[in-house]
Amino acid sequence: MSSDFDPSTTVIDDIAGDYTIDASHSRLGFVARHAMVTKVRGHFGDFGGTAHIDTANPAASNVSLTIKTASVTTGSPDRDGHLVSADFFDAENNPEITFASTNVSRDGSDWTIAGDLTIKGTTKPVTIEFEETGSARDPFGNLRVGFEGSTTLNRKDFDLTWNAALETGGVLVSDKIKLELDISAIQNAG
Repeated sequence: MSSDFDPSTTVIDDIAGDYTIDASHSRLGFVARHAMVTKVRGHFGDFGGTAHIDTANPAASNVSLTIKTASVTTGSPDRDGHLVSADFFDAENNPEITFASTNVSRDGSDWTIAGDLTIKGTTKPVTIEFEETGSARDPFGNLRVGFEGSTTLNRKDFDLTWNAALETGGVLVSDKIKLELDISAIQNAG
């Protein structure tokens, strides 16, 4: 790193271009209610994706994402094993979860990305609200952009229907799942 590196001068006004998601500095997470009383958090550790950002014409932007289903982790090996089984993701027969944008819009630093999410062979439209969290040229000369977003979906819409009834009423796993995305992307070399 150069001694004259000044982070205050690295913010980039125009982030238009083609990007690759930096998976080592990004997180694709989820939250589900467990036993009606607590939240279980997890994430996928193996994923990749690309984005084309057009700041002048946001509708010309697009995003593509591929997640390795078996990379799900919640901090519990038993639970992770159950999630990759046929009861949930059936990772052996459905090794990838994919997302492909169909529409992108922007209002200042807020972006709305609609697209097709495919889980376990079922494709449904989803919309994710993102906040542009910043852009900078890193010490290695890479232009980086950051986005944080979330959406809530019903897991049953994607044939993730396994559950167990509780004696006190309710179910073991909530139908509603919150997706949380913290994305860092690096502009491709021109």
